[in-house]
Amino acid sequence: MFPNRIIRTRAGLYRLYSTLKVPHVEINGINYKTDPKITNVTDSIIKLTGRSLHLKESHPVGILRDLIEKKLNSVDNTFKIFNNFKPVVTTMENFDSLGFPKDHPGRSKSDTYYINETHLLRTHTSAHELECFEKIRNDADNIKSGFLISADVYRRDEIDKTHYPVFHQMEGATIWRRTKANEGAKEPTYIEKIREDIRQVEDQLNKENVKITVDDDTIPLKEYNPKQEYMSDLEVDLCSQHLKRSVELIVSEVFNKKISSMVKNKANNTPKELKVRWINAYFPWTAPSWEIEVWWQGEWLELCGCGLIRQDVLLRAGYKPSETIGWAFGLGLDRIAMLLFEIPDIRLLWSSDERFSKQFSKGLITSFKPYSKHPGSFRDVAFWLPKDKLDVHQVHENDLMEIIRNIAGDLVESVKLVDSFTHPKTGRKSMCYRINYQSMDRNLTNAEVNALQDMVCSKLVKDYSVELR
Repeated sequence: MFPNRIIRTRAGLYRLYSTLKVPHVEINGINYKTDPKITNVTDSIIKLTGRSLHLKESHPVGILRDLIEKKLNSVDNTFKIFNNFKPVVTTMENFDSLGFPKDHPGRSKSDTYYINETHLLRTHTSAHELECFEKIRNDADNIKSGFLISADVYRRDEIDKTHYPVFHQMEGATIWRRTKANEGAKEPTYIEKIREDIRQVEDQLNKENVKITVDDDTIPLKEYNPKQEYMSDLEVDLCSQHLKRSVELIVSEVFNKKISSMVKNKANNTPKELKVRWINAYFPWTAPSWEIEVWWQGEWLELCGCGLIRQDVLLRAGYKPSETIGWAFGLGLDRIAMLLFEIPDIRLLWSSDERFSKQFSKGLITSFKPYSKHPGSFRDVAFWLPKDKLDVHQVHENDLMEIIRNIAGDLVESVKLVDSFTHPKTGRKSMCYRINYQSMDRNLTNAEVNALQDMVCSKLVKDYSVELR
């Protein structure tokens, strides 16, 4: 994009708005054609596509990813690791291959960063799921196989201390191929294999320093959380046991690392046990499905969603009907990292300040030590929505967030709607948002903040024809 006005502040050069659209963008060394009707990816987001925080072994996100991978593969080395997928995917990979309907809200420009009609920045690691299922399908020598995917994912979202347009997901899956019983055996070979796999995971759990206390009264519910007809009750029971014990092993690993750090630093209220509970859930790609929650610092925290893989997912990956059974899970690495490393603002995860990066080491979960606290500076942007709503694009809240994010970047801590009303006579609607400008690294001057606010207001008027109040 080529700016036709630039304002210089202590923070650098800030673009007010663009008058020209470039015919292509380069992402990870590849050029993609743009389309003025749908392209909404911005320079500031493109710059983040090469960061790959999940691959940095001394970064909180990378530390968690590494701990989980090693713990799961410490059982029987089943999981193939896929960590290097590039973030640009096709609409087929991100939506169609997973059965997203054409009117699904996730396809909206207000939620997703589009490069053109056929390419976008992935919104979830599941965009690579079928490819990974296909890769392990060729591993025909084993009854059991699995994979783990970790990657950065992109969504247009609100601005606050816990949301960022880029975050990191991990998902994993395990499958068993149905085989016949060996001669003289009481059960099919794959059933014997699952029973042995359960015992191996339970052995690992029993070795943990702080034991897990599990509350689980969930059962497959016909109406809400049903089992799949192609699976027997025994298969559902055994797969569920292996899934839950495996996820409990993940939780035990990362929280035990945290507890060990707390003991070393003689922290108050160090837990003597780890309490978790299972609850019924719904996900499009698994049935039955569950979520696990952990009791931590006086409240239940949701950590992971999971379930038994729906057969149609496996069929789309080229498996034969009734050939395979298995489970899958998904979790957000950033949220868990903020919790365990005690990071108060998600922007810190993206900081290049060595005062942040040098605090952490591979394999250790330690508490973040604040190195500065700079005051925020609040500004309100209030506006009337256009009179003729048919002639302009509607202002989606995520569009406003994107304007602010593209202009001020990480100099904004939060944006909140503080007032909304409709005029009783004219019927016009007014909105007022409060922006907290606050740097993680230094003090911002009033001149800087005023310049940024002016650019936000001008861009909002230009793109959406609002009337400032």
